[in-house]
Amino acid sequence: MKLIVGLGNPGKEYEETRHNIGFKVIDELSKNLQIPLNETKFKGLFGKGNINETQVILLKPMTYMNLSGEAVGALMNFYKIPTEELLVIYDELDLPVGKIRLRYKGSAGGHNGIKSIIQHIGTQEFNRIRIGIDRPERGMPVANYVLSKFKKEDLPVMQEMVEKSAKACEEWIEKPFLEVMNIYNQ
Repeated sequence: MKLIVGLGNPGKEYEETRHNIGFKVIDELSKNLQIPLNETKFKGLFGKGNINETQVILLKPMTYMNLSGEAVGALMNFYKIPTEELLVIYDELDLPVGKIRLRYKGSAGGHNGIKSIIQHIGTQEFNRIRIGIDRPERGMPVANYVLSKFKKEDLPVMQEMVEKSAKACEEWIEKPFLEVMNIYNQ
């Protein structure tokens, strides 16, 4: 069983923000894999499906970003999902818009959603897809920046990153993460 988590904040006002790019990838996967997000439990919105005999769960934590680990930890405990079967998708300030980077372990790097997941699952060794959102302009607080919308000119590139990230997730269902990492980190 594989668990794919997209980080974001619930609510209409956050839908198109940089911080919600993980939710966008889950929506894309839900559509591509025909796994409806139709269950609310474990402080999250999720859906389950079978892809070529692999059971897959797509999850959007509904706790707000800083408490994402509550939903991830609860769902992993309930379904007895080992950490190597977890993949988390989230926004990354240290990558430019247009870049994605796959990693299989590492620190939270200042990302509160990742900090929360590490705290709740007890390890920083889990698969990730970091999606570049770039840094704010000088003087703009990071919190305001991540909760702002992408610039109009960035929208096509953002959509491309969402599709590319979803494709990487789909490949991970079939292949080892290291192999997928080697393909997408070119």
